[in-house]
Amino acid sequence: MLEVKNVSLGYGATTVVHAVSLALARGEIGCLLGASGCGKTTLLRAIAGFEPVRAGGIALQGETVSTRGNNVPPQRRDIGMVFQEHALFPHHDVAGNIAFGLHRLPAAERPARVAEMLELVGLQGMGGRWPHELSGGQQQRVALARALAPRPRLLLLDEPFSSLDASLRESIAREVRAILKRAQATALMVTHDQHEAFAMADHIGVMASGRLMQWGSAMQVYCTPATREVAQFVGEGVLLPATPHAAGGWQTRLGTLPASLPHYPSDDGVDVLLRPEQLGLGTTGLPARVLDCKFRGSHLIYSLQLLDGQRLLAQSTLAQVHAPEETVFVQLAV
Repeated sequence: MLEVKNVSLGYGATTVVHAVSLALARGEIGCLLGASGCGKTTLLRAIAGFEPVRAGGIALQGETVSTRGNNVPPQRRDIGMVFQEHALFPHHDVAGNIAFGLHRLPAAERPARVAEMLELVGLQGMGGRWPHELSGGQQQRVALARALAPRPRLLLLDEPFSSLDASLRESIAREVRAILKRAQATALMVTHDQHEAFAMADHIGVMASGRLMQWGSAMQVYCTPATREVAQFVGEGVLLPATPHAAGGWQTRLGTLPASLPHYPSDDGVDVLLRPEQLGLGTTGLPARVLDCKFRGSHLIYSLQLLDGQRLLAQSTLAQVHAPEETVFVQLAV
């Protein structure tokens, strides 16, 4: 459905996106994840047709819509968009907002399509409400219904949950994913929030400094980060210095780690990625000082410092409660 091939983008003499390639099949949901200024929104705008490409090409359903010097206008790309501000029309009720993009549908068929969209997003019977009468989550669903109503071949979502309370974002993201899957829509979202990305996407692309560092499933990106930058950006964890062990694997101050763990070259050997769930607290192990503790509902994440200054993150059960400055023993759980 979408193919981006070696696309570079820029403004003036500055290149902000460098040779990015990715693809989405029909019905898949992708997400571009990265910090502000990494180029993800510029790439989304190019797919929508708002930014010309400097190199490479963009195709929708096999139809080339962007190459250098050739740019199909946005209105001819059959793309729906959902913005971070929702951008609902305050002078239209919910039904009017959803019907706005249905001008190509015969007038007699529009009410049925609006009703279908209201049912899809779980807002049956609310077509007569005004946008200001809705919660932020309900406004988000109306914006989604409006974008899906004309049956676009691709849906683009630009930081769609950033205006919502942080406590709501992940749950709303899961709701939106379920709606998109029911609609069998193909979608690409951009966000800086990895929790939203993991809740929404089939494929995640991690961007940094205008480059796509990795494009893969959520599990691949979390469990096997392709680069040091991805490892440090996605999830929590530390990079622990290591050297090759004679019997295989990596020798660290915590013991021997499996060779299969993600690792990255360093000046003294390699750095091995350790997630908090791969370390635990026990009655034996290396002594460490508790720096901080984060409550995560079902478990705790401790920030620790070994005697030599190395910092670690370790996961523990709610039964293992330790105060800052307390000495604990950290051990491998892999």
